[in-house]
Amino acid sequence: MKKFDIITLFPDSVSSYLESSLMARAMKQKLLKVRAVNLREFAEGKHKTTDLPAYGGGPGMVLKPEPIWKAVEHLIRKKEKGKRKTRVILFSLRGKQFTQKEAKRLAKYDHLIFVCGRYEGVDERVAKHLADEEIKIGGYVLSGGELPALVVIEAVARNIKGFLGKSESLEDARGSHPAYTRPPTFKAKDKRGKMKELKVPKVLLSGNHAEIEKWRKGAGK
Repeated sequence: MKKFDIITLFPDSVSSYLESSLMARAMKQKLLKVRAVNLREFAEGKHKTTDLPAYGGGPGMVLKPEPIWKAVEHLIRKKEKGKRKTRVILFSLRGKQFTQKEAKRLAKYDHLIFVCGRYEGVDERVAKHLADEEIKIGGYVLSGGELPALVVIEAVARNIKGFLGKSESLEDARGSHPAYTRPPTFKAKDKRGKMKELKVPKVLLSGNHAEIEKWRKGAGK
């Protein structure tokens, strides 16, 4: 079973997605296990403080290193060390761009731990001395790492045998060419407001699979 752990201040923000569709089915079938880990459970003191102002001043708060360290150490059990391939990932705009190639690479690990920053990010010592790598899903700023974590988990999970069922062989081609369904013809206004008869390309209705494949390869370029 492949394991995914999301270290976050807001575990409820990811739970509803994990309980839906393919993710829920895959967990029920024990193909994978995904947990939202509450960072506050690893913070000390009466108020369970997880963030403080940055040294040197500036706006916003920075996540403290100690709770993150404790969370990661808790998730990497001693019995797993040396037996399971584990990767600790921090989401950062300085990180490597996440792609399908990266998803396939990460799918080779047994256990992925995602550190989700908030506010002004995490203490730099986490990036330098705890995380195995930094990843970004795009060149834009989000409020935290929860959405990137879900993106990466689904992309990686699609490379797990059995996750997609019978449609697995089609996944690499998904989105690479135009797709149509019934009805073969219908009338509607186009983006300019003109009424048109919109038709499915004749080749897709032909039943000639060789020609259809040839058309798809050309249409996807």
